[in-house]
Amino acid sequence: MKTNEIGLEVKESQILIEKLNELLANYQVYYQNLRNFHWNVSGPNFFELHAKFEELYNEANTSIDEVAERILTLGARPLSSFEEYIETSKIKEAKEVKDPTVMVETVKGNLQTLLQIERETLEASTSSNDEGTSSLMSDYITSKEKVIWMLSAYLR
Repeated sequence: MKTNEIGLEVKESQILIEKLNELLANYQVYYQNLRNFHWNVSGPNFFELHAKFEELYNEANTSIDEVAERILTLGARPLSSFEEYIETSKIKEAKEVKDPTVMVETVKGNLQTLLQIERETLEASTSSNDEGTSSLMSDYITSKEKVIWMLSAYLR
């Protein structure tokens, strides 16, 4: 059995690397959607949403870096081009969205997609005894569930 530098089986780590690159691509498109909304939101909830979108894209930026570094830790190359992100991502670019409610609904949907991928990655990391990835995914899942709940409350 061949292991990587941190003692995990290379074959099992490859599955995790693929899931993490999928997560990375989705985070990148989600991040850009948030930047778009932050720049283009208007209306009576401008200040509230402008600040929230900034908070969320700052969190996403941190997660992007953490996921890419985890891929490197597992001995692989993180995706790093917009072409790769768009090709790999389940989340689609939100173009020309003007309605603030649609923006919030889009963010919620993007978060639900990320949550699904994080749960799949957690399952794969648990079966591979990769505590580092499991811990990271657990933290992300807890955070996403709360934000989804809050956005759902906002939309009611």
